[in-house]
Amino acid sequence: MHFQGGSAASLNMNLYATKKTAAEGMLDIALFLANITHMKTVIEQGAGYRYYAAVLTLISFSLALQIVAGVLIIIIARRDINVEANQKRLDSLNNITTVIIFLISVTNFFISVMGMERTGLFPRMHF
Repeated sequence: MHFQGGSAASLNMNLYATKKTAAEGMLDIALFLANITHMKTVIEQGAGYRYYAAVLTLISFSLALQIVAGVLIIIIARRDINVEANQKRLDSLNNITTVIIFLISVTNFFISVMGMERTGLFPRMHF
């Protein structure tokens, strides 16, 4: 298997990690913007919406977690993984970021489930 610039044996791990982290950051930004849009929609629907407080709370929690994940992603991207002194800390930060992203995913699952009633995706189901 060949990669840009050489063989698999000469893979620049720092370049790989930086690109992976940048991709995570872009996905985090996309989800952040989607949650902002969803929050705006819920606020426009008003307090008469069945899950108004719950959805706003979950979206706010998700946005806060996304900000924390974004900061961690920036910190991880700025460090060189090839420097042995950085490797243990970067591994810990990467694990923390993974847990936060998992929590964001679970939170957004519940946001989506609570939002289905108003979108009409499951009109006969009662939540």
